[in-house]
Amino acid sequence: MSHGIEKLEALLQKLDADTERLMQAPECAKYDKLPAMLDLVRRVLLQPNGCAVLEDRAEKIEAAGIFAGSDWQTPQILVPSLTTHSLQSADANLLTIEALSEIRLLAVAMGRYKHALISAEQAHHFLTQVMAINLVLLFTPPSEAERETQGSLAQIPRLLFEYLANRIGYEHVIDQLIDEIWRILQQRPIQVDAIKHMITQIAICQHNPDIDLGSSGQGAARLVSSLYGTTQACREDPGVAVYQDRLLSMDNQALQSEATGFARAMHDTGLVSPYHAILLRHLLTVDDYLLIEALGLSSTGRDCFMCFRQLIQALIRQVIMPATAQGIYGLALMLERGILYQSPVPPALWRQLGLTLCDEAQNRLNLAFGAQVSANARLLEGVLCILGQPLGVGQGNNPTCQSARALSMWAYNDPDYLLQMLVWAARDNEVIMHFEGQSISSRECQTGVAHDLPIDLDPVSLLLVPHLDRIYAEMGRRCIGREGDPHRWVNPEFHGWWSGRGFSINLDITTGLFHDLDQFIRSFYACYHPYFNGNQPLIHPQPVGIAITNSAARFIGWHAITLLRIGLDPEDVMRVYFYNPNNDSGQNWGDGVVVSTSGKGERFGESSLPFAQFTSRLYIFHYDPLEGGVLAKVPQDELDEVQGYIQRSWGINRYAP
Repeated sequence: MSHGIEKLEALLQKLDADTERLMQAPECAKYDKLPAMLDLVRRVLLQPNGCAVLEDRAEKIEAAGIFAGSDWQTPQILVPSLTTHSLQSADANLLTIEALSEIRLLAVAMGRYKHALISAEQAHHFLTQVMAINLVLLFTPPSEAERETQGSLAQIPRLLFEYLANRIGYEHVIDQLIDEIWRILQQRPIQVDAIKHMITQIAICQHNPDIDLGSSGQGAARLVSSLYGTTQACREDPGVAVYQDRLLSMDNQALQSEATGFARAMHDTGLVSPYHAILLRHLLTVDDYLLIEALGLSSTGRDCFMCFRQLIQALIRQVIMPATAQGIYGLALMLERGILYQSPVPPALWRQLGLTLCDEAQNRLNLAFGAQVSANARLLEGVLCILGQPLGVGQGNNPTCQSARALSMWAYNDPDYLLQMLVWAARDNEVIMHFEGQSISSRECQTGVAHDLPIDLDPVSLLLVPHLDRIYAEMGRRCIGREGDPHRWVNPEFHGWWSGRGFSINLDITTGLFHDLDQFIRSFYACYHPYFNGNQPLIHPQPVGIAITNSAARFIGWHAITLLRIGLDPEDVMRVYFYNPNNDSGQNWGDGVVVSTSGKGERFGESSLPFAQFTSRLYIFHYDPLEGGVLAKVPQDELDEVQGYIQRSWGINRYAP
């Protein structure tokens, strides 16, 4: 122990000296001194009491300029969800500066450091969000993957979060985490493993006698029970084997109670208990009516179930197990959508049930999800989920928003085409699409937008995205040399015939400056705003491109989303409802432009913004050139409002001189 203390004291002497040198160095020379400084901070973080001594020095270290020129220099615009990547990074400097930033904000939150840019309350709120999102780093040791990629660095975020939790209090973290889980669940994502893991951590935390939660965590009961104690027969989480035995002795009334309880919890949260899968398989041999009750179907879903009874039973037998229970929610929503009445879909699902996967597809599925169930069952679970929740597809931590958007659009608008694409990818390890009459094979394409094979995706995306990403990039390459933005030609060929052949962009591609911005805004209003297009509703989803901005309204990059519908919200505000392939669509784009995901008339998976705010972040859109309203009808005050949002955000330096 004394050796550790001596080592820490020696490190601190050097750290204080280096901090002083960084403070005195001219701005042009600071950058060269940062790597050595960050290496010292990293070594201190790994020492007993390392976080505490850094908190003591946080103000002086920041004043020396360690955050200068980086995103961490402006803590008021930092995004909690982005910390996950930094804290699990194999880049020692990135991980260290993120940890140091959190310690700096802790000093602010505790009132020890009066920061010019962020208040103590804001810092406290930010830290509780960060800890809630990264709670797994507090309660679990490093996984094999983390040890492989991060080595000893994997200990730093765990030491950091243990220190933060002790200083801030677990009670704040748990309440914030519960709010965060409900906010994400309102968006009904397909991938819920991380959410289930967080709920498990809450349950563990509640039963740990060493953790005092005070009065916090009261809202967790519905979340925990939705997974582990949904109904009376599994209230104490007895294990699936015991629950299965209990079902054998139940009469129809008891089974009815179980079915109703599971269905209510599933549709309330979007989460499915492993016990629900045991019940569903049991009811296959009992009664169709109880099976329908366990799925929580309305009259539409009931009719669809009875029309395709054999197919549904086959799907349950082959797909639904405790490890793939989430497929129950996908199945229920697929029946509610009524897409089985589209004549190609049922035979396509029968084909999927008997499909033999190629070795590459099996290996990718097993690598991503393990071999607890067969790769076929895992893929079919993904099929049910994407057909039931077409707006729940996420792109993961990958630059593949175009491919995620395409998958969502096909599941939403053309499910049999999606199933055909999936067969090619899963059986043949090849997808062939056409661009202006010429075929493109994913096998023959060069690399796509993503340099590495994405792994953090749902089963369907896992198999299709690598193929689609390469094909999309190849379509772009075939447009090289053409005047204008390649999306004009690529989007309709890639996404489908319903993508409008009319195309509008507000930028000059060569200069990056605005081009006919007033005309662009008027055109979008005339094409899509019900007050200016003759109240013509949007029939098919349309691909559009937006300029993403951060909470300070600064430009971040370009992003692909889907225009779904336009309508009045409960407060009679005209809103654009759209699909965002980001895993979390509730974002603050600055200048009061805050994306809503619930409470403003959104359906599950939709995002929305008032029409003017949405238009202010738009940079390309498609339309039918044979339809549309009259440009002159758009009033000047509408144009001025949109222009104001643009001028105060991403367009500030894009006006021609």
